Amino acid sequence: MDESDTRRAARAGGEAPAAGSPAGAGRVDIGVCRSLRITCISETGWHDTGALLGDIKAAGGMQANQWETAWRPGNGAGSASLIEIETVDGDGYRILLDTGWDPDYMAERFAATGVDVLLRRGEIDLLLVSHEHFDHFWGLEAVLRLRPDIAIALPASLRDEGRAFLRGGAFAPAGARNGIAHTGRLLWHGADEVHRLADGVAAVAFDLPIALGVRGEQSLYVNVAGKGIVCITGCCHQGVERFAQFARDRLAGGERLHGLYGGLHLAPFGPLDDAAQAAIRNLAEYGFERIACNHCTGAAAVEKMIELGYPVARGSGGSGSAGERYIGNGDQLRFGCGIEDATTRAASCCTNRR
Repeated sequence: MDESDTRRAARAGGEAPAAGSPAGAGRVDIGVCRSLRITCISETGWHDTGALLGDIKAAGGMQANQWETAWRPGNGAGSASLIEIETVDGDGYRILLDTGWDPDYMAERFAATGVDVLLRRGEIDLLLVSHEHFDHFWGLEAVLRLRPDIAIALPASLRDEGRAFLRGGAFAPAGARNGIAHTGRLLWHGADEVHRLADGVAAVAFDLPIALGVRGEQSLYVNVAGKGIVCITGCCHQGVERFAQFARDRLAGGERLHGLYGGLHLAPFGPLDDAAQAAIRNLAEYGFERIACNHCTGAAAVEKMIELGYPVARGSGGSGSAGERYIGNGDQLRFGCGIEDATTRAASCCTNRR
């Protein structure tokens, strides 16, 4: 499926598996874009880690079903980012990566970053759900209030509860609610397939079991002219090494990995274990020129990267983020040929359109 076919499919109504380049197809050319801008809408998945872990323990541990877990009210926040691509011919393509957890909290964050306006105007091309966890998916209603027919790309491994959630409904005692049925196109991404979304940007779903009954996570790769590939993730449950190695093995130009953005799931609840320390050390093999991590990466992991001299992008520490040592709520990153990589505060959004 070429770029024009993908865009037509996203605009059409209905539901179907999305075509992609499967494993074994060789290295895939995803094209190149002129520039990339990422706005961290929110990286604060929840407010109180102790309370979250207490809820998980009460439900029976990490093997529990998140849809049947009694999450305490008021602890949800959410993770979401706006990905803005400028193509080589000056067109624009926007992806909303994830929807957060609490719809009211996310509505506030959308308003603070201008995403609400873009949704109302129909100027976000695709909602890409990285995975089914509560802090990335359960804020869906905040998106559908503004644009119920937005095209949504999801891992094909989504549970039946997640599919029902898209149609509208509530799950007690989990407290998950979506009062607005989705009316747009659903694109289902199978594992290990490269789905080219626009010139220079592709989505890939990774198959693996994840905590709380969830399976599979999809991430983004953006090939920026003059820079290389920027790897963008929600939680990176597939592991940062697997994520980076896929680009090297399967994407044309994957020998140059320029940037890494998002949650890396290294120390989400506190201290680093041996496996996480090894993963951080092994990151050096990939030569990332800019690491803009947040969310479930964990403060201990960020400190270790800084200690090792990695090029960690700093944030502002504003809008509820815990500190300035990583990219936080409202912070914005730019990548592009002739653009000095920098972190700023979100003030406005790109206006380039097709």
